[in-house]
Amino acid sequence: MSSDLPLLALSVRQPWTWAIVHAGKPVENRDWGPSNPGLRFRGRVCLHASAGMTRGEYGEARQFIWSLGINQVPLLEDLQRGGIIGVTTVIDVVSAHDSPWFFGPKALVLADTRPVEFIPVKGALGFFQWRPRIIQPPEAEEIPAAAQGSLFNHG
Repeated sequence: MSSDLPLLALSVRQPWTWAIVHAGKPVENRDWGPSNPGLRFRGRVCLHASAGMTRGEYGEARQFIWSLGINQVPLLEDLQRGGIIGVTTVIDVVSAHDSPWFFGPKALVLADTRPVEFIPVKGALGFFQWRPRIIQPPEAEEIPAAAQGSLFNHG
């Protein structure tokens, strides 16, 4: 349930979010400047899969992930986007890391990552409080009882 999840989320573009949650990507690269408060954050955080992703971004990331021997990257249209898909713990922020996933110049080091049931949420930059940004599904329109019968009874 969402009440058990951390208060903050970090938005990451797909398929990198998928790689963190499902392929063991241990770092999330950032180009934040030294004054960015996100560099001081440590603790549990939700992983938000950004809504935005171009075919080019997807193709380049998929090629890189394949180069690491991970061949089960979901198809572009199958990736969940625009919501919370996992949780992780930021345990450090580094300027160098021996992981092939590290590109720098900074990276959040992640641990104890796991998937969660998708929650549609409007993303934001940096660490953000996601609960006020939940996207509510549109109210289902009620079909009058008389009209419901006519949908199935076509003589």
